Amino acid sequence: MAYFAATFVIFALVIAGMSIGYIVQKKSITGSCGGISNLGMDKACDCPDPCDKRKAKMAKEEAKQKMLSENRII
Repeated sequence: MAYFAATFVIFALVIAGMSIGYIVQKKSITGSCGGISNLGMDKACDCPDPCDKRKAKMAKEEAKQKMLSENRII
């Protein structure tokens, strides 16, 4: 029973440490090897056209870049 309790406490401390690190850094969890980007793929699916949600995100980013370039001081 002592091994179970010690193991549980260690795992609880590791999970608590990871959650505190996530909260402090406000950074999403990512893989270390790069995933599909190392394979030269831009997206995970094989569809030729992005979904509506992705299109909206791309349009929003494009509008943001346009606004930044138009209102640039230097």
